[in-house]
Amino acid sequence: MTDEQPIRAFIAVELPEAVKREIGALQKKLAVEPAGGIKWVAPGSVHLTLKFLGWVVPERIDEVKNTIARAVEGIAPFELGMAGVGAFPNLKRLNVVWCGLTGDLESLEQVQKAVEEQVSPLGFPTEKRAFSPHLTLARLREDVSPEARSALAEKLAAIKYEPGLAIPVASVSLMQSRLLPDGAVYTRLGEFPLTRDTG
Repeated sequence: MTDEQPIRAFIAVELPEAVKREIGALQKKLAVEPAGGIKWVAPGSVHLTLKFLGWVVPERIDEVKNTIARAVEGIAPFELGMAGVGAFPNLKRLNVVWCGLTGDLESLEQVQKAVEEQVSPLGFPTEKRAFSPHLTLARLREDVSPEARSALAEKLAAIKYEPGLAIPVASVSLMQSRLLPDGAVYTRLGEFPLTRDTG
């Protein structure tokens, strides 16, 4: 069967339920009026993206899975934390609202780099921008009112955010993204455990 539809896929670290609940609480704190044009990511859908693959034909999914499994071999599980909030590209021009990450960022970069290097030969180009680990909380459309932009920027500048919650990273996942009218729906296609190198 080669007539199946391509799958929009990405590689990510999934978050524990406690972290998703905390993200929901943070989004409520940051909410502003008028809210038109501010698209808050559903807390249950927030994840840490390592690599966006784009469209993948279904018959290549197994090849991608095998490659991810190889990439994370020998990398031990580690822990991250949440700290700080901000916006891309900056607080004067809000496009994306994010929560920052702390903890073992060195191991996170090692995983991301290994994934990037392994999937690149499959035809998924290496990202030109430097890896910037974050959790996306909201996206802003062009039609967000100046008042709402200003109010949101003020909240982001004022909040000191460090909930002290741990994010254990013991695996990475291959995810499918389906874009529906209400927002993206994510389905896990495969999970790949980080394994301490016993060599």
